Amino acid sequence: MLNFILPFIILILVVVFIHEYGHYYFAKKYGVGVTDFSIGFGKEIFGWNDKSGTRWKICWIPLGGYVKFFGDRNVFSQADQEKILEKYDEEDRRKLFVLKPLYQRVLIVFGGPLANFILALVIFFSIYTFVGKDFTPAVINEVQKDSPAMVGGLKQNDIILEIDGNEVQSIMDVSKYITMSTSDFIDFKVKRSYEELLLQIKPDTVLSEDNLGNKLNKRIVGIKLGAYNNEINHVKLGPAKAIYHAAREVYYVSVSSLKYIGGMIVGKADTSQLGGPIRIAKISGQVAEFGVLAFISMMAYISISLGLVNLFPIPLLDGGHLMFYAFEKALGRPLSQKTQEGFFRIGIFILISLMFFTTFNDLKDLGLFN
Repeated sequence: MLNFILPFIILILVVVFIHEYGHYYFAKKYGVGVTDFSIGFGKEIFGWNDKSGTRWKICWIPLGGYVKFFGDRNVFSQADQEKILEKYDEEDRRKLFVLKPLYQRVLIVFGGPLANFILALVIFFSIYTFVGKDFTPAVINEVQKDSPAMVGGLKQNDIILEIDGNEVQSIMDVSKYITMSTSDFIDFKVKRSYEELLLQIKPDTVLSEDNLGNKLNKRIVGIKLGAYNNEINHVKLGPAKAIYHAAREVYYVSVSSLKYIGGMIVGKADTSQLGGPIRIAKISGQVAEFGVLAFISMMAYISISLGLVNLFPIPLLDGGHLMFYAFEKALGRPLSQKTQEGFFRIGIFILISLMFFTTFNDLKDLGLFN
């Protein structure tokens, strides 16, 4: 059990700290007072005060964190400005988040997700620079009989160039692109002899296990891959190429995740793969057994997910506050407190429903529900 819990806590501490530090950085940049910087919720385990009066603390429930601003009951609430002006003197008003210009409030809120994307970028950049990236072309060694690949026209010795418009730069990309596809047909662009062909393959979905032994519904096309000319091409990249490929990976994961979530909403993607803290804890423990490189790679993917989820236009999340600011920009004034409270009730309902759904999936994954 400790093998799962310890990697999970390390993962959450790093990813949540980076997210909250993004908020903190822009808040300090624009002179907003920060009273609390918390990793976790609930009762404080330990903490300390810095010179500016911010309480930095670690709390017992490691499922998130928060930055609390001076004079604000709710971190990003919009209150009646006349009441605020009466309550605080001129020096304190300069530290209030709600009195800052709209663009500063937007940057402070967006700073959290931005920090998560930057963390993922730094991780991928470091891996490609110091460990290297695989560029081994993917060649089809075998097409299984009566498989979707055979029906669709794929043949032995085809070199896979693209899948669903995504350039295949290595063997490892093939499984990733097939897994993340949500449409009924997958487009394969292959090189056969001296010509390039575009083929549509209708994948099968089978109950399978991943490399960690977790059950999942997997999309398969029925091919076995090998290295082109049996040569593995794994190279360390220079700074320019490393940052390019790191940015490309962050972009791909972000777009694919959004497409997958969209697929879940319209019923085309497998909702059983949506997991919560229990599944993250389980997988982080399993991945940690594969070594530091696999673990920090997973940290990058979790960081992207946290950044994306927080940008959803759901009240209580960063994206919900950005949505309020969009209304404020369009209307020339903040939404009324009553309207915001209505949105927050909807947001609480959505988040609680999502929490129950992901927890059910987690427990089912553990075999507690069949």
